[in-house]
Amino acid sequence: MNQNVKILLLLLFAISPVTSQKFEIGKVSIEELQQKSHPADSSAEAAILFKTGITTFDFTPEQGFLMTTKVKTRIKIYKKDGYDWGNFEQEYYKENNNSREKVSFSDAVTYNLENGKIVKSKLKSEGEFDEQVNKFWGRKKITMPNVREGSVIEYVYTITSPNITKLDDWDFQTSIPVNYSEYKTEFPEYFVYKINQRGFIFPKVTTETLQRSFLIQGKDSSSRGIGGGSAFTQDKVDYQLSRTTYVAQNLGAMKDEDFVNNIHNYTAGVSHELSIIKYPQSPVKYLSTDWVSVAKAIYDNDNFGAELNKSGYFEEDLKSLTAAAATVEEKVAAIYNYVKQNVKWNGYYGYSCNDGVKQAYKNKTGNVAEINLMLTAMLREAGFNANPVLVSTRSHGISFFPSRAAFNYVIAAIEYNGKITLLDATEKYALPGILPTRDLNWLGRLIRKDGTSMEIDLMPSILSKETVNIMVGMDAAGSISGKVRSTFTDYNALYFRQMYGGMKSEEYLEKLENNNNKIEISDYKRENEDDFSKPLSETYSIHDANDTEIIGDKIYITPLLFMNTKVNPFKQEVREYPVDFTFPFEKKYSVTIDVPQGYTVESLPQNASFATESKFGAFKYMIVNSGNKIQAVITLDILASIVSNEDYPVLKDFFQRVIDKQNEKIVFKKI
Repeated sequence: MNQNVKILLLLLFAISPVTSQKFEIGKVSIEELQQKSHPADSSAEAAILFKTGITTFDFTPEQGFLMTTKVKTRIKIYKKDGYDWGNFEQEYYKENNNSREKVSFSDAVTYNLENGKIVKSKLKSEGEFDEQVNKFWGRKKITMPNVREGSVIEYVYTITSPNITKLDDWDFQTSIPVNYSEYKTEFPEYFVYKINQRGFIFPKVTTETLQRSFLIQGKDSSSRGIGGGSAFTQDKVDYQLSRTTYVAQNLGAMKDEDFVNNIHNYTAGVSHELSIIKYPQSPVKYLSTDWVSVAKAIYDNDNFGAELNKSGYFEEDLKSLTAAAATVEEKVAAIYNYVKQNVKWNGYYGYSCNDGVKQAYKNKTGNVAEINLMLTAMLREAGFNANPVLVSTRSHGISFFPSRAAFNYVIAAIEYNGKITLLDATEKYALPGILPTRDLNWLGRLIRKDGTSMEIDLMPSILSKETVNIMVGMDAAGSISGKVRSTFTDYNALYFRQMYGGMKSEEYLEKLENNNNKIEISDYKRENEDDFSKPLSETYSIHDANDTEIIGDKIYITPLLFMNTKVNPFKQEVREYPVDFTFPFEKKYSVTIDVPQGYTVESLPQNASFATESKFGAFKYMIVNSGNKIQAVITLDILASIVSNEDYPVLKDFFQRVIDKQNEKIVFKKI
């Protein structure tokens, strides 16, 4: 874990010095509109010409300090693929009036060049939308008018929030080039924030201290005002303000590479989390000082711990569904499957309940928290040591400092016989110990009944296997016919069911044929498709006339035939991000090939066995000629879920050796 954190925070290169610039909304130039492509990236569909933001704090007598973030953005559209950059959305918290946030848009204009003149199209009310995400969150969206190739878009949005604990992350990079990005924070001396910079590029940072003041109004009953009432008073409070400015420019587009779990983890950005409040003449208050405190604060929330402890809604059902269970495993499976089948996930993430566990149980639908806290409560009632586990999903990213916003999901865990089994009842095809892949994101935090917590490794340690048995014969013309049986376990089985479980048979067979060099498939059968506790398998007959080569009196084939890998998936010379395989796996092929009638074996590839020095990859290749049959066993093991970018050259070379070996030929010679 520590090594991976170092990798994520590694500084690869510094940004060139930033010159002082002024960016103003409404000052779009003809030169910007005439630009046909980005000067540094001609492939870019769009570019952020500038994005500036500032977060300030203003004191109000009613609510104390309110936090306001104002962001100004100008975007250039180069291609049709960039039209989506004319849409923008911002979520806001809306549960109650005391903590409700406000979002507003202004100065939203699309600029186009028509007959040499700049034409403005202002955003109208029909281009603004306000959606309800769930009980806690709303979403405001804008769709800019008249967006086309060559357009320049500008808009300003403002977020006002009484919740000063967490600032929205500021990303300097995105999937398109960014010419200039600037973010300022102005923190009163009463608030101390933890600051985390992520990514491979660090912006230029400047800080300064300023003097500010605000007025507090009150009544003085000891003094008489006009009309005999109490006199109003005003007290001026002076305080120091710390202003920090982050500036980055000329940032290239973030290119998403294969085997990356979430590109945002590596995007240059800055995050802030309130850690200390120190008002005058008051004790210093420490917030989110460590992960234990964060977990306890979440557990103590009414929408978490109180919901977990509710009873009186499932007990009768629980008795009947566990009555016939003879073992611990059967009892766990009965409860887990009951929740999966009877309470459907509505697609909403979060560790807080929306309508509550009782309502979700009654309505047979709920969010992640309602389903998995309900599951935890039922397991506890059945006598198990069950507890919730806070998770940050792969799409949510990885947080490196304690924060309640670090988590966006909750699952269940059972501690039994010194072993912890993780469960997530939101996924139809999952099993105890086999989580949906969205959950597989480094570390979670298990919270026990007494509020104590511990770190939990979410990454799988067992090898998920794909075992393929091929038995084929070949005629003198090189056509191959035979049988194939493939078996998938654990995460390979989960992935197969998710990808193909609801697909029509004809569509799947067409995909299978096309993915295997257009072989012909018949007699297709699938086993254990609906019994998730067993390995899933498929069998079929094949006819393949595309994977042999006849030169003169010789036939050349590779042992893996149509399943042979020809291209290394790792093509980059340099890898910036760790390689994420999601889970460790094994691919094992057992192949039997009958020697064609009228031919003999002239040569076979040599046996081989090799592994990477750090043991994250291993490969074995064994082949023999026994009588009139060729028998080969080829095994590839990837033993780590994540391989660091420092090991990328080794990984790339390892895969190339594997591919080279797989492509060596068996040679049959006519007798």
